[in-house]
Amino acid sequence: MTAVATPAPAQREIDGLLQGLEQSGCRFQRNGRWYGGGDARRHLQRKYDYLRKRDLAATAEQFITHAASRSSVSGKSYRVACAGVAEQDAAAWFLQQLQQLRESTH
Repeated sequence: MTAVATPAPAQREIDGLLQGLEQSGCRFQRNGRWYGGGDARRHLQRKYDYLRKRDLAATAEQFITHAASRSSVSGKSYRVACAGVAEQDAAAWFLQQLQQLRESTH
């Protein structure tokens, strides 16, 4: 199955979100275990690649909803913990990052 082309603006945003996570210094929790940014990025990239093949990630919001919010295996919400900030659901963290990305490009 061939990956469906994501529109260029959405692809830039998703790439920015993945890069932002990797470089954030934050920890990422999935299924009760914490991971560093690089491991988290690789995991979410695999999920994103899977979703693209099914045309389920044409926007950054779809990426967040379908790949970056919860485990497709357990259904548990992903969490993000950054220094000096309260731990939060990954969906909220990614939506904040997306807003910042969009504000920085306008």
